[in-house]
Amino acid sequence: MTSQVSTSAEQADEADEAVVGGQRKPAGEKEIRRLDRVIIRFAGDSGDGMQLTGDRFTAETASFGNDLSTLPNFPAEIRAPAGTLPGVSSFQLHFADHDILTPGDAPNVLVAMNPAALKANIGDVPRGSEIIVNTDEFAQRAMAKVGYDTSPLQDGSLDGYHVHPVPLTTLTIEALKDFGLSRKEAERSKNMFALGLLSWMYHRPTEGTETFLRTKFAKKPAIAEANVAAFRAGWNFGETTEDFAVSYEVAPATHAFPTGTYRNISGNLALSYGLIAASKQADLPLYLGSYPITPASDILHELSKHKNFGVRTFQAEDEIAGIGAALGAAFGGSLAVTTTSGPGVALKSETIGLAVSLELPLLVVDIQRGGPSTGLPTKTEQADLLQAMYGRNGEAPVPIVAPRTPADCFDAALDAARIALTYRTPVVLLSDGYLANGSEPWRIPDIDELPDLRVQFATGPNHELADGTEVFWPYKRDPQTLARPWAVPGTPGLEHRVGGIEKQDGTGNISYDPANHEFMVRTRQAKIDGIEVPDLEVDDPAGATTLVLGWGSTYGPITAAVRRLRAVGIPIAQAHLRNLNPFPRNLGDVLGRYEKVVVPEMNLGQLATLIRARYLVDARSYNQVNGMPFKAEQLAEALKEAIND
Repeated sequence: MTSQVSTSAEQADEADEAVVGGQRKPAGEKEIRRLDRVIIRFAGDSGDGMQLTGDRFTAETASFGNDLSTLPNFPAEIRAPAGTLPGVSSFQLHFADHDILTPGDAPNVLVAMNPAALKANIGDVPRGSEIIVNTDEFAQRAMAKVGYDTSPLQDGSLDGYHVHPVPLTTLTIEALKDFGLSRKEAERSKNMFALGLLSWMYHRPTEGTETFLRTKFAKKPAIAEANVAAFRAGWNFGETTEDFAVSYEVAPATHAFPTGTYRNISGNLALSYGLIAASKQADLPLYLGSYPITPASDILHELSKHKNFGVRTFQAEDEIAGIGAALGAAFGGSLAVTTTSGPGVALKSETIGLAVSLELPLLVVDIQRGGPSTGLPTKTEQADLLQAMYGRNGEAPVPIVAPRTPADCFDAALDAARIALTYRTPVVLLSDGYLANGSEPWRIPDIDELPDLRVQFATGPNHELADGTEVFWPYKRDPQTLARPWAVPGTPGLEHRVGGIEKQDGTGNISYDPANHEFMVRTRQAKIDGIEVPDLEVDDPAGATTLVLGWGSTYGPITAAVRRLRAVGIPIAQAHLRNLNPFPRNLGDVLGRYEKVVVPEMNLGQLATLIRARYLVDARSYNQVNGMPFKAEQLAEALKEAIND
């Protein structure tokens, strides 16, 4: 059966034509076709190892040199009921020989490990695409569990697809019969058989995966070799079976990136590295006070590995203790961080207000997820913007920084640290689950490219009283930044008191004076308003009357949608915000240049609300809150309608 991967513009992230070529090989050899992009989705039970399979395919694709973008999607339950729709876990990977921006709208290839995986994902698969199914799992009971009255492999419902029925479980058990494993143990390696098959289909390197497996199961060498054997068996099956008559090549993206050393990186890993880099550039120890919460826990896990860089991690008993410890570390002279998601920010709000009052540098990392309450732990959303902006009692302004891609989380962490250290303020860094778990190539920067974040601690008295006595005033401010001095506890002569009750200007003594309170409130706001952030850059090729304005992880889908519209001759301008408080100083001027402003967000219009209130602009919202990122085609149609409205 001859298979062909569809790479139509409707399925791709950008609107340029797909390049499908290749030469027929001599008789006896399989045909190899060249593609410019492929979107693959692995899907199965949450216990089938789909995330590991996707991670390994991604790692080998990155080492091969393709540009890529990933979308892991998994249940919140540790082990959802096997064979059910809520228990389906999937991993989508889009890789190409050129610059891409999103994990893709729809898969060209679906690997379905059971009936639930097929039913949960078939609605996303365009006709003509390839479907690889594990036929061993399509027993009557398993199909009935997800509502199949008849087998979809036999009732004609999949006739519009190129279906490859493969008995993955049987083939895996047969490949491992000499390893002395139980049937259950052998079955666990079927994801490696599938990975081997897909690696053959797309000419992925294999050495890295074999090394990974031997390292991962180093304490169980028999299991390691069994997984390697299953992986090789999958590769050999693709090479020898007549059902797969074609394999595909996607060349490295040699012109997509500037020269440099690259690695594949997820948003949470990039953010972790950014925090470590910030601490080294500031010459300060890094302290993380955190309580585990999805999807932020990976940062705690990663930073705990780096004691060699002076990183200290504290897994607290709850969210309040985590930020309390971090704020104490900031008082002690550390670069202090607390990580959480939306429900944790709510619990931390009083201590964030205390940090505003104390005017100490503190990074509050919010990896947003669907809400309210505990909501959708493993799904993405952008609905914490107003909480970050206003979610504290009193006037407690906090700077907000939002990365736009997984790799950009590294730079956003450095920028958030710069603001916190320079202006002596807590800073909220708003990432989300899509960025945290997704991955893309990241160019490893040279050390001399990183900003100098070193700070000067107070070392002596800074104020002279009327009688000539020199004293230390903890709230005497830098005239440029309005930052107060940072005094490390124990420094002789710098004794001072701090606390949550309002401070007297200069001295820091407790004050209930109404005029002093108003002065301090306005001063703290002026400090945030005066933070230096880059002007907003606008991508406007020519003649656009509509601006699409985004923030955070919508960057990829928005940019892909804009490319599609421009490719068919529709002019549209694009701008993307990293700094959400304060806004760039030129934002008002930018907004005023366009007749229409459209703001796509994964919430019900929070940035649009702020834009309308601040600039009196009739910003139009386009919103989605289904726990998944926007699709490029969906956004392109919405923007086209807005332009023509």
